[in-house]
Amino acid sequence: MRILIFGGDGYLGWPTAMYFSARGHEVHTVDNYLRRRAHQELHTDSLTPILDSLPARADAWRQVTGYRIGVTEGDLCDWPTVERLFQEFQPETIIHYGEQPSAPYSYISREHAVFTQQNNVISTLNALWAMRDLAPNAHLVKLGTMGEYGTPNIDIEEGYITIQHNGREDRLPFPKLPGSWYHASKVHDSTNIHLGCRVWGLRATDLNQGVVYGIETDESKLDPRFATRFDYDEVFGTALNRFCLQAVIGHPLTVYGAGGQTRGYLNILDTLQCVELASVNPPAEGEFRVFNQFTEQFAINELADIVQRAGADSGLEVTIDHVPNPRVEAEHHYYNAKHSHLLDLGLKPHTLSETLVESVFARIQEHKDRVIGDAIMPRTRWRPLDQVPQSISG
Repeated sequence: MRILIFGGDGYLGWPTAMYFSARGHEVHTVDNYLRRRAHQELHTDSLTPILDSLPARADAWRQVTGYRIGVTEGDLCDWPTVERLFQEFQPETIIHYGEQPSAPYSYISREHAVFTQQNNVISTLNALWAMRDLAPNAHLVKLGTMGEYGTPNIDIEEGYITIQHNGREDRLPFPKLPGSWYHASKVHDSTNIHLGCRVWGLRATDLNQGVVYGIETDESKLDPRFATRFDYDEVFGTALNRFCLQAVIGHPLTVYGAGGQTRGYLNILDTLQCVELASVNPPAEGEFRVFNQFTEQFAINELADIVQRAGADSGLEVTIDHVPNPRVEAEHHYYNAKHSHLLDLGLKPHTLSETLVESVFARIQEHKDRVIGDAIMPRTRWRPLDQVPQSISG
């Protein structure tokens, strides 16, 4: 297939480009280095060193493997850039990672909230119009998020729910309850993509992904220059990344609040599997599919316990601290999300194991000198400082 990857310089975008390229697909990537600029703004960085640009990464990939990855350095919010990409490449599949991906970033200021929604919503709208006019038979594989659903007190279905009301029945999109300006932008994306499918007959798969963990893929292991990024800071890092890094450097694990917050998780290897399964099994014309993309559910306290045990097995003394939660979220809640569609397509999950955590420990130890200590503790808050609780809710 001709596969166009938005956000090809990112944590998932670069491994996805290598993954499809190694399997003989014609791959073209586009990125405007938003994540790199955001890290410069925040005085943070990836723990793993990565090459300076997407062309440099693609050149290294070609030199070692003989496979080519096309590159466009450009902004998806710029319509001429998107139009030219579609005209020249004629994609059959568009894999869309190209958005601002951080909830904390969207809360830094009004400007950051506005930027997040403008960047994310407009890039997706540009993709939809380009598909309509230039690639009507293409398939959009869009990275959504389980965070669109929030934490309702009912089971979370895969995208749709059958509702009976006043004697009538319909199958409707599952209610959304985003917890940040970032998550709200993803809800807007889903609404717009669904509309494009209904009105224009487009094909799209919305991958509502859980939290991804892991650093290495089969392709990244081939050469140090193929590494993907590893973020641990309070804006772009996940809780599991942060816990692993804290364990290695001797910092207490920082559990936000009571630690009962439960989410879906998956290995980066399973993200690649899921995207491939969605891509090679496209939906029908006019169909908007929603897959909940995760393999296991964990509470934050469970993750901290796993990292603490793995640390002990590695000879590390790991302590756990509960700190006031900078976010506005339920810290004790019901959470049961369905995730069968990708399993039905053939997903073979990798489960979170202490062996994996230990392998992450090894990579962190290797790049320990790159840790920016000031970037770990939470500074970005959902509420104004005078509204933040000063004690841990139980």
